[in-house]
Amino acid sequence: MFDEGTLEKMKIIPCSDANYTEAPGMEPYLVQINPESYSLSQQIRFNEAQAQGNSAAQLQFSSSSPQELEFDFIFDGTGVISQGNALLKIASIFGAGEKLSVPEELTKFKAVVLTYVGDIHEPRYVKLVWGTLLFKCRLTNLRVTYKLFKPDGTPLRASAKCTFRESIEPVEREAIESNSSPDLTHMRVVKEGDTLPLMTYRIYGDSKYYLEVARVNKLVNFRKLTAGQKIYFPPIQK
Repeated sequence: MFDEGTLEKMKIIPCSDANYTEAPGMEPYLVQINPESYSLSQQIRFNEAQAQGNSAAQLQFSSSSPQELEFDFIFDGTGVISQGNALLKIASIFGAGEKLSVPEELTKFKAVVLTYVGDIHEPRYVKLVWGTLLFKCRLTNLRVTYKLFKPDGTPLRASAKCTFRESIEPVEREAIESNSSPDLTHMRVVKEGDTLPLMTYRIYGDSKYYLEVARVNKLVNFRKLTAGQKIYFPPIQK
């Protein structure tokens, strides 16, 4: 049974940018009923090209796809949720005994996860928060199925199948990957005390390539870097 006094509801927090700054003036969307389950998936991509005449190929790592989180939300306007053979009364979070309007609630939900936002020229970034789950993501797919209706056709219950794809802010992604291979292109943010030879040494294991890095980044005065400045380190042939 659900205990509305202690049950922690999943929150969907609307954010205004890729750094997950919470959108000013917007409240988190609190789900009516927590999902019964969710699935988390991720793919690893490999290049499978093989030489002519060979019967097999060695898989070469290409990339890892972002994680995807999938689950169903239930929107119920009857005040009664079927759970097995039992009927469970829902004291609505929007007012004890009040029956929510399914169309209105779906509109509120879509305003957070789906609606195009003029200020950022795209739908919002969101954070899904539930217990130990913190998932920074964007909605990529939404399918709503209406299941119960009033005599006039107004829906009383709907199921929303959602797919959210992980979207990590650039600085965090770089910290997670922390690639150091010299045959990859890297971007680093200058910190206080950094010098171009020092940063070059960290990437390539040798500071002698700093002049090439300065040329690629069109640095006029490479001896004086500014904290917060972005420096690109190209692949090199040693």
